[in-house]
Amino acid sequence: MAAMKVTDLGVLRPLVHLLVPLSMHWIAYEMTVPVLVDVITGALCPGQKSCPEAIYLTGIRQTIVGIFKILVDILLGQLADEYGRKPLLLLTLSASIVPFAVLAWDQSRPFVYAYFILHTISMIISQGSIFSIAVAYAADVVERSQRAAAFGLITGLFSAAHVLGNALARFLPVEWIFEVSITLLICCAIYVKILLPETLKGSPRPQQLGPSSTMLFQILQERWYSMKDTVTLITSSGTLRSITYITFFYKLGMTGISSVLLYYLKTVFGFNKNQFSEILLVVGIGSTFSQALLFPLVNPLVGERVILCLALLASIAYALFYGLAWAPWVPYLSASFGAIYILEKASTYAIISKASSLRDQGKVQGFFAGIRAIASLLSPLVMSPLTSFFLSSKAPFNCKGFSILLASVSMMIALGHALLLNSEDNERNCENGDATDESIEAPLIISQS
Repeated sequence: MAAMKVTDLGVLRPLVHLLVPLSMHWIAYEMTVPVLVDVITGALCPGQKSCPEAIYLTGIRQTIVGIFKILVDILLGQLADEYGRKPLLLLTLSASIVPFAVLAWDQSRPFVYAYFILHTISMIISQGSIFSIAVAYAADVVERSQRAAAFGLITGLFSAAHVLGNALARFLPVEWIFEVSITLLICCAIYVKILLPETLKGSPRPQQLGPSSTMLFQILQERWYSMKDTVTLITSSGTLRSITYITFFYKLGMTGISSVLLYYLKTVFGFNKNQFSEILLVVGIGSTFSQALLFPLVNPLVGERVILCLALLASIAYALFYGLAWAPWVPYLSASFGAIYILEKASTYAIISKASSLRDQGKVQGFFAGIRAIASLLSPLVMSPLTSFFLSSKAPFNCKGFSILLASVSMMIALGHALLLNSEDNERNCENGDATDESIEAPLIISQS
């Protein structure tokens, strides 16, 4: 057991300069989440208990993000394989600076609308892409047998950063939160630019001397063929096909819940920034322990598939307790399931990475980020109006969390596919391929000093 812990800590050594800026970014982003609900509702619906406008705007934003991210996530994954991880990480980690700067400047209605517009753009660039590129970076420098532990440690650090972010949101004065967040985001970008080593050298490309229209056509044609190759790669793998269904239905349900949950809790129980921070702290503390410590220890014993099924079961319980919440303490109980359902992320990343060759890590992880984007596009189309309707006096029956109960059905479908998942054959097929790929691409990996 002790040897396993030492090994897992050793996995972190080549990832230090990746994890530091990721932590700063996640802390900076998370500390704004509990405050945003009060800021947005205060600007759009001052003095009102419920704010349908905020719910609809959030749903519209999520829909727009989903439309564009379907292609953007796939494109960024391809570019990360071809041009290197560092420039793509720098782009995605810097995207949130301007939207939060707008709210730091003013929190009136016009500035809140400007924030929605700018934050929509930043989410198109960064939401989901940061994780897919970071996972591809980790696959470059971590051996295949240790990737699951590395992904668990990365996602565990993500939860730890959320705990710190929510602690800052809980105790910092509201007027300081956006200023501190912007400072951390700027430091994050500087750190990546100066200290993060590149793991892949982009393939040399012939200089284009033709007209701009010809160059544009060639670029689009190249992207199209690359996307076709990615789709062929996914459809030819039974494991990756199954993970496609699991990812879609899980994200469909969880995104639908997260897009309306805080507004639901504010309307039903009168929760504010303090209660939101406490709930997110419950999730974050449990998630940190389960991903960084429990997942690396349990995964070698039972495998990613068993952990994935347990995580999906926990997500179903999470949705049912929130949807049926009958007292203010029930959301805290529901949040505790976050320590288990969060393992879906690390186990899915590990299954995808093991079923893919080393040279395809970026494009495959980007493809699944695109699948998550499709689910994020579709779920608010139902969840936002349905939640608003059942929170109003026009609801046909008294079940304010009916939309959340409906979202649990999507997770049940994902669990059904997970129970039929068989990744062993793909892992055996990829072992020889990975060895070959690592030999071919070894000159592209820059040594870590």
